[in-house]
Amino acid sequence: MPASDPLLERRRVASPPPTDPQTRAEALSVAARALRAAEHVCVFSGAGISAESGIPTFRDAQSGLWAQFTPQELATPEAFAAHPTRVWQWYAARRAMVRAAQPNPGHQALVTLASRVAHCTLVTQNVDDLHERAGSRDIIGLHGSLMRARCSAGCPGTMVPTDAMALEPPPCPACGALMRPDVVWFGESMPMPAFEAARSAAVACDVFLSIGTSNVVEPAASLPWISATHGATVIVVNPTMEGQRRGPSILPIEGPAGVMLPRLIAEAFAGRRARRHDSGGAAASRGAGAQDPTVDASVDAADESTPPAA
Repeated sequence: MPASDPLLERRRVASPPPTDPQTRAEALSVAARALRAAEHVCVFSGAGISAESGIPTFRDAQSGLWAQFTPQELATPEAFAAHPTRVWQWYAARRAMVRAAQPNPGHQALVTLASRVAHCTLVTQNVDDLHERAGSRDIIGLHGSLMRARCSAGCPGTMVPTDAMALEPPPCPACGALMRPDVVWFGESMPMPAFEAARSAAVACDVFLSIGTSNVVEPAASLPWISATHGATVIVVNPTMEGQRRGPSILPIEGPAGVMLPRLIAEAFAGRRARRHDSGGAAASRGAGAQDPTVDASVDAADESTPPAA
């Protein structure tokens, strides 16, 4: 008889039974057992977890002065080329909203999760800094960061805009071109290194935890289902399960992340002490490789937190 594959054996332990849990309490219990047995958890966060901290989605943020503009007039390379001050001020206003917000219990539960498993990879579609402020590390940011700026002409490196820079985009210190928000705009592509790092984590993990995203906008939406086809248990935490896939390896937990995640983590790791977090395998920190080859990533900002923005 051929030797068994230790990875597959571990995933069998972490996998849920073939029948779907009938209640949310059952789903929480099965998901907690899967997390407790896992060695590598991949977390995938979207707009929902940020919304619970009061950060509006891209379209929801288009109120007041900004309601007169379309997304294409605020979040495209063409818009920045034609009206750099308008675009810069729009993002400055959104940075101010993010800075006024605080991480919620969902963000904090993920920090606890990372301390309880051997390896935890956090992939986010959000462009705010709430995961970082909560204490998460080695974040793979698929759509960049609202809190950084980079050269519009392609010079390497980034900067952190200050409040004093809110009215006009500053010049690049290397070439003099205008600095632009370090986010993925409509018509731009997702950085390839970040997506490849996320895909590798989805393939390698025992449990894939999807939080606050509808999982319908590609290519990022494919990550949980790629993980499921490679034998992982997929846990979906979202206020609604409309549009989410179903299957024997997919556990739906309907509800807000700030409520469901603390309950899930508490049930999974009751009595377990923190263990060393191995962050060595989490390549591509938030926004890495913004100048590298990319994959197509046109995103509907009404659905996710990006324009892809928070």
